[in-house]
Amino acid sequence: MKKTLILNSKQIEQKINRIAYQIYENNYGEKEIILAGIGGNGYILAKRITDVMQEIAPLKIKLIEIAIDKKNPMAQEIKINLSNKDLSEKVIVLVDDVLNSGKTMIFGAKPFLATPVKRLTTAVLVDRGHNRYPIKADIVGLSLSTTLQEHITVELNKKGKENVFLS
Repeated sequence: MKKTLILNSKQIEQKINRIAYQIYENNYGEKEIILAGIGGNGYILAKRITDVMQEIAPLKIKLIEIAIDKKNPMAQEIKINLSNKDLSEKVIVLVDDVLNSGKTMIFGAKPFLATPVKRLTTAVLVDRGHNRYPIKADIVGLSLSTTLQEHITVELNKKGKENVFLS
């Protein structure tokens, strides 16, 4: 299967920096925000965004991971490591690497729907635009038109050797 490089390490770093600045701009008057990364690459991306935001913003930033089965999100309970009390009246930014159909993102938002949060926004590195669910990315690193047969692979595990491929 042929892989086409879409973003290299430098470009990914630039996208992460822009996403961090955009989150900060959108939440300038807040004292605290919560970045909730969807398990796997979403959490790694949220951690990288948190690192940048801690350098540029005087906000308190909490990083949490959403434990979800991406293939079958209804198979088990979606878990987060904060109580409803800790989420109440807070700004939440839900982060994932790729927005494809919207299924993972919408199920990832589920734990926050049981709590009166102040605001819930979404951020993704790549938006493919094939939404089947009523959710969109508020902050996008790269919007990419693809066919349904094409696949996006995001490699974020080794800093300096990160890539986004289309196959």
